[in-house]
Amino acid sequence: MTDCEIPETVKDILRRASHADGPIVTLTGAGISAESGIPTFRGPEGYWRVGSVNYRPEELATNAAFQRMPLELWGWYLHRRSACRHAQPNPAHLALVELEAALADRFLLVTQNVDGLHLLAGNSLARCYQIHGNIHYLRCSADCENRVRPLPTELPAEWPKGKLPEGAEIDLLKCAGCGAFLRPHVLWFDECYDEERYRFESSLAAVEAASLLIVVGTSGATSLPMHMVQTAASLEIPLLVINADSSPFAQIAQAAANGAFVQGAAGTCMPILARVLLDAE
Repeated sequence: MTDCEIPETVKDILRRASHADGPIVTLTGAGISAESGIPTFRGPEGYWRVGSVNYRPEELATNAAFQRMPLELWGWYLHRRSACRHAQPNPAHLALVELEAALADRFLLVTQNVDGLHLLAGNSLARCYQIHGNIHYLRCSADCENRVRPLPTELPAEWPKGKLPEGAEIDLLKCAGCGAFLRPHVLWFDECYDEERYRFESSLAAVEAASLLIVVGTSGATSLPMHMVQTAASLEIPLLVINADSSPFAQIAQAAANGAFVQGAAGTCMPILARVLLDAE
């Protein structure tokens, strides 16, 4: 990992936030999981071949595609789940666990990642809003019941690329209540955020009340995270963006009255930022 230099101006932002009353909100994206070995969703590993057609993730991760070819979609997601199962939390994840332990109800984590690594690291479900869902869970595609449940343990943990569910595996992916296919509990590109499943209103409300928004490893490709960052900037809420490269979020932070961009790896920078916050408590 590259070194991470934290300017004194950033340390001042962190110290002031630690003594304020509002929550300290962290928004995480694919960059933090990439350091645990999970391929980024829009990177080369995200592409999938069905028959003679290569699909981009934006084409495949849709409810429309699931309705056309549920077995192919399940094959893709079960293979992605295998990659997530092999990954372990990295120092950035562990720093956020340490922050939650110290800040308690002043801590909120909003993650775009569906890999479940924040929960595996030790963050609590109550203070971790999984705004794009969790790949280890499923629900009825026909919404015959309002229940999210873990994937059946009978499904193989290792799922080779290109394999489709068959036989008893298909039965495990059918809803016992109505017979429809179960679906991965993730937000697809042709679907909208909501409060019940993806904490839309709660995420925005938390930012509006925040003492600080820290953005780690995400560039600004989806609407709710962009809305969160723009809200912080417009309300002059302190905004720190940590990313290996410049991004739309970095540019917003640099232009904001109380913003800053810290360039570096999440696993290197986040523990340093957490330590500054905790030492100021």
